[in-house]
Amino acid sequence: MIKLNVTSVMVLDQDEALDFYVNKLGLEKAQDIHQGPFRWLTVRVPGNPEIEIFLQEPGPPVQDEATAAQLRELIAKGAMGGLVFQTDDARGLYETLKARGVTDFTQEPVAHAYGTDMGIRDPFGNAIRILQPAKFAQAATA
Repeated sequence: MIKLNVTSVMVLDQDEALDFYVNKLGLEKAQDIHQGPFRWLTVRVPGNPEIEIFLQEPGPPVQDEATAAQLRELIAKGAMGGLVFQTDDARGLYETLKARGVTDFTQEPVAHAYGTDMGIRDPFGNAIRILQPAKFAQAATA
C-alpha cells in the first residue's frame, strides 16, 4: 500500500506563506526544521496529521541559483500548480476567509452538480480550489 505523505507548493517567502496558510486559510504548522540554508517548513489541515504541505522556497541546496531564478519567475506568474481542499460549508468558509483578510478570490462559491466550489490565490499566485461535495441520495437496493 502507498499513501501520500507530503506534497509541496512553491512560494517566494516561507514566512509570508506560513502566515497565509495558517492565519488566513486556517491550516496549522506541522514541521519547521532548519538545516543549514535549507528550511523544511510544512503545514497541514488540523486533525489530519498524515498529509503535510511543504512550503518550498526555491534555492540552494535543492536548486542551483540559475534554476531557482527561473522558478521564482514562474511562481510570480502563478504557473506552478496549486492545491485543492475540501470543506463541509463552502459559503461559511468564504465568509470566514473574507473576515481573515483573504482578498484574492478567483471565484466566489458557486453551486455545481458535483458540489459547491470556490477559488482563491495565495500571495504568490498559486491557485487554491475549495470544494464542498454535493450530497447525493443513495438509491434503495433490495
